[in-house]
Amino acid sequence: MDNKYVCTQNVIHDEVIDKLKGKELNEDKVNELANLFKCMGDPTRVKILNILMNTEACVCDIAVLTNMTHSAISHQLRVLKMSRLVKMRKSGKVVFYSLDDDHVKEIFNKGLNHIIE
Repeated sequence: MDNKYVCTQNVIHDEVIDKLKGKELNEDKVNELANLFKCMGDPTRVKILNILMNTEACVCDIAVLTNMTHSAISHQLRVLKMSRLVKMRKSGKVVFYSLDDDHVKEIFNKGLNHIIE
């Protein structure tokens, strides 16, 4: 590491401390947020979320679109469901998956826009 970028001073900026006091996230929220981003950090799950951004779909549809096995897709959908990123709806014997809510769509789109710009 280049030494010109190392902070060698021990200066506390009271205005920064005062501004942020009481706005810290508790450990549970820190862990939940980290797990949310970790869950979204898997390429297969990103592909699934991208599909579900546009329509609800069953495991078979998602498997065809991702060129993966039903078992692999089911596993990834289970992870996404546990993280409250997707929800399911049964219609007879078929289970359809969709994004859990508009927040998921917003998070996905914000991330996509960030990498495109």
